[in-house]
Amino acid sequence: MDERIVPKEVCIRLPPAVNSDGAWTNMTAPLTEFSLPLLQTQMVAIFATTQISHLVFRNFGIPKFVSEMIAGIFFGPQILGRIKNYGEFMFPLVSQDLLGTISLLGYTLFLFLSGVKMDMSIIFRTGRRAMYIGAASLISPLILGMIAQNFLSNHWGLNGNERLQLILATTIHSLTPFPVISCLLSELKILNSEIGRLGLSAAVVSDLFSTFLTSIFRLAKVAYDRSTKEAFMDFGIIIVFLLLVVFVARPVMYWMIRQTPEGRPVRDIYIYTIIFAVLCSGLLSNWFNQLIVFGPFIFGLAVPDGPPLGSTLVNKFDCMVSGVLLPVFVTTSMMKVNLSNINFHSNLAVGQAILLVVVIIAKFGGCWVPSYVTKIPKNDAITLSLIMSCKGVVEMADYSFARGNNNLNMEIFSIGMLAVLVTASIVPIMIRRLYDPSRKYAGYQRRNIIDLKPNAELRILACIHRPDHITATIDLLETIRPTRDKPLVVHALHLIELIGRASPIFISHQMQKKTLSNRSYSQDVILALTHFQRNHEAVLINAFTAISPPKLMHEDICTLALDKLTALIVLPFHRKYTINGSVEFDDHTLRTLNSSVIEIAPCSVAILVNRGHMRRSNSTPAGLGSYSVAVIFMGGNDDREALSIAKRMVMDSGIRLTVVHLIPEGEEGITDWEKMLDSEALKELKHKSSTSDGEGYVVYVEERMNGGPQTATKLRELIDNFDLFIVGRRYNVESPLTVGLDEWSEFPELGVMGDMLASTDFNARCSVLVVQQQQMTVVAD
Repeated sequence: MDERIVPKEVCIRLPPAVNSDGAWTNMTAPLTEFSLPLLQTQMVAIFATTQISHLVFRNFGIPKFVSEMIAGIFFGPQILGRIKNYGEFMFPLVSQDLLGTISLLGYTLFLFLSGVKMDMSIIFRTGRRAMYIGAASLISPLILGMIAQNFLSNHWGLNGNERLQLILATTIHSLTPFPVISCLLSELKILNSEIGRLGLSAAVVSDLFSTFLTSIFRLAKVAYDRSTKEAFMDFGIIIVFLLLVVFVARPVMYWMIRQTPEGRPVRDIYIYTIIFAVLCSGLLSNWFNQLIVFGPFIFGLAVPDGPPLGSTLVNKFDCMVSGVLLPVFVTTSMMKVNLSNINFHSNLAVGQAILLVVVIIAKFGGCWVPSYVTKIPKNDAITLSLIMSCKGVVEMADYSFARGNNNLNMEIFSIGMLAVLVTASIVPIMIRRLYDPSRKYAGYQRRNIIDLKPNAELRILACIHRPDHITATIDLLETIRPTRDKPLVVHALHLIELIGRASPIFISHQMQKKTLSNRSYSQDVILALTHFQRNHEAVLINAFTAISPPKLMHEDICTLALDKLTALIVLPFHRKYTINGSVEFDDHTLRTLNSSVIEIAPCSVAILVNRGHMRRSNSTPAGLGSYSVAVIFMGGNDDREALSIAKRMVMDSGIRLTVVHLIPEGEEGITDWEKMLDSEALKELKHKSSTSDGEGYVVYVEERMNGGPQTATKLRELIDNFDLFIVGRRYNVESPLTVGLDEWSEFPELGVMGDMLASTDFNARCSVLVVQQQQMTVVAD
């Protein structure tokens, strides 16, 4: 029998060509038959649809992420997918791998940049409150969700696979990822508020726990599916990777920062090296059986946040990643949702819906309880709980990855994605109704001088605009007399108007030691403050430069004050005086800035009216109170804060302090709580004055005044006897001592007394410090 070989026909579908030779050479074939034009068409369609969608929905307070998800529904089987041949034309099967690869690369870079933006030290600056809230936001929904899942599974008799799917969905919805919270706070424009900082800190805590638990879960899965030996090997590789990131990669990046001169961009070779390392970390993640995004995220945490390196990476890549690639990832992931696969009467679908409700309520309650216990105002506690309960791109990506690995069926996947969509839509709207963004600098803690502990360090933010402000600031710091028992920390912020650049710059001069051959932005400021620090061992100086538009400078000031937890902001007065006391020029932009800072400052504020170099008076012998300071005290919060500054000054024999207590004629004794606080604030200085019989360094004088004109006369008598006056602003505080004087007030930011002392009518040569205590009324419920 002859054996014959029968030929077989094998159909091999080759990938499409990358691009055509052009429409004129191939008139019959559409461009979408080639991979590059098809990819461009898909990305253009997604980009245009997401932008148009956001243009419509942002008017309702809905974030951009939701608009991207809605675009995915639009392109999916629910709407356009119903059109015949739509899928074969717009999103053919052969193009899915390429589009999915690009979108996953975008998500990977997004998580890397999120790690770059994550400031790990924020946990320690915020305190235990963030630890409690962050841990509770993960543990409470996870525990209650698992209990509910076990009960429902037993009640409905679900099989093992269905139980595992519900466990995975519960775990995903229990997460509180940092990138989601960060994007939400940025969208709401409360990223720099205290509630925003607290939310970020808690999210960092929760995200670190989540990353750890996720890694352990994947290692356990490797041990179950393959072998325990391989799981331990993967664990060892992860530890080595973390050690390399912490002890090799991070020091190298600090070296890059030190090699970058101030004001100069980071060298391109450094950026290329970091991106190469990010891509390699993704490959390593695959190697030790973790998600491909694990390595880039961990590597991003190692990049020092802020300028120059962290901000350069964000500026170079965030526009493309967040603006183009990430919307592609969100939209294509949402396109996989098919609502027709959901059976709302099945036990599995109903069980998942119940579990999602339990998890959301548990997360909200788990965040609200520690917030309320730690005395956060009720509305803010609710707002913070809503922030921590929001869902976003990370949960959506986890659902998508689980579906891609066949760990979730289409029904569970679709319900989970819809839950993310609903939560991400409703939560921002509720937060906007509960929380006023104008309160972004409101504080829950008192940050002023009067509430500092006796030996606590005093943190001051000194703002500098012109060269003459440097000397005035240093002279004021000299009078505060820092000692080892009461050290002084000064954060000097050099403010420069943004001209000729599109984006603002914020420079911290502590990291960048290398200088340029020419003069840097703040060289004079840095040199003067460095010299001052060398002469005072109890002083620590930190210098910063902010180059921004004048309308946004108050944001830089208040954000830095909030970040550094300062007790006092010192602002220069907008007028510059000549040596004879006349006005040299007015800076109206600076005056507007001062008024803006006073309104929203997260701590106490002082405006320094400098009349040339602070002189030394000749009224007393050298060495015995050779510098004369006067406090005009009428009572109230601002005057008590001014008195607290003066108390810091009298620790040195070179300062002679005179407290002039003005009392309305006819007022007798302590009549209310404010008067009692005033008496308590004056008690120490009264004692010092009486023990020295009025001849020492503290002099206390009581003067009874009968109306505003007599008060003005008294100031004229005192004004030539002192080098520095310290007064409270007392804005909108009615008093018999100032009746009629407020009508002549030219500068409300100085208050009545400060305005008179700074007026050219007095023709004085003394400097004036006008103090406003931190305004706590903005945080009331």
